[in-house]
Amino acid sequence: MNNPLILFVTPWFVSAFVGWVTAQVIKMTIAVFRGRKLDFRYLISTGGMPSAHSATVSALFMSVGLTEGFDQPITMVAMTFAIITMFDATSVRRAAGNQARVLNIMIQELFRDHKLNHTRLKELLGHTRTEVFAGMTLGLFLGFIVVWLFDIQSRTHL
Repeated sequence: MNNPLILFVTPWFVSAFVGWVTAQVIKMTIAVFRGRKLDFRYLISTGGMPSAHSATVSALFMSVGLTEGFDQPITMVAMTFAIITMFDATSVRRAAGNQARVLNIMIQELFRDHKLNHTRLKELLGHTRTEVFAGMTLGLFLGFIVVWLFDIQSRTHL
């Protein structure tokens, strides 16, 4: 019987994980330069440049394609998963973020002079096409690099 923990040392998992972590660290770094303060919440935030969702699914797609073949059904599944995720980030989630922004403005204007307590909605949910493209490019590159490193490692252990 196979050990299920082996999943965490495959090029597919490592590519996806490295894609996500790298995108989140880039977001945090951009925020440091813009706001001049370190905010670790960016490591788990949604929205922003580059899209961590896009980087994750693109790295997964690239690593599956390189290891299993781009003509294989599992690669088509990974590609479809990536396309749906990136489409969702630029449409559904972005629209929800825009609606949250409008609702927050309405609540602020409605209760400006009143002492009613309200909770602000999270506005940074989705991505622009540029953010998604940057995340996709980052993920494709990182997926390639991780598979290449796994290949080098496997050849040196023969």
